[in-house]
Amino acid sequence: MTHVCEVLAVDGGVLVGHDGSPDAREALCWAAGLAGRAGLALQVVRSWAITTAPRPRTWEPGYVPPLSDFEDAVHERLRADVAAAGLDPAVVVHTHVVHGPAAASLIAAAENADLLVVGARGRGGFAGLRLGSVSDQCVHHAPCPVTVVRHGTGRVMAGRE
Repeated sequence: MTHVCEVLAVDGGVLVGHDGSPDAREALCWAAGLAGRAGLALQVVRSWAITTAPRPRTWEPGYVPPLSDFEDAVHERLRADVAAAGLDPAVVVHTHVVHGPAAASLIAAAENADLLVVGARGRGGFAGLRLGSVSDQCVHHAPCPVTVVRHGTGRVMAGRE
């Protein structure tokens, strides 16, 4: 079986979580702008579980494809979302997918990152909350500075340093 990534280690740069939501797209664009100005690589991460992954091409009724096929489908969707964001082509972008809970995956990946960027709200939860559970966990537990980008406000909520 092909190895499925469960722990991601990046070597510096701006790390941004992306779950496909409008908040994540705004965080991605903000992070790409900063990475471009600072001359840093942009590390885009999507965490996934089999229940949240898009259906792989190999899926058929009565057949459950291997996890690596689901990982490939998630990576394909992430690359499409990044391409649709229309980022500056001068920014070096690396896309990664991690099989595991979003907050834990981002916090672990942020170990060597220069900055972690997340959206304030993603998929699910209560619309009235200022921060989602993933962004809240990242602000409190990430080993690097965190920036939370709020969708539609043009405002950035500073995280801890």
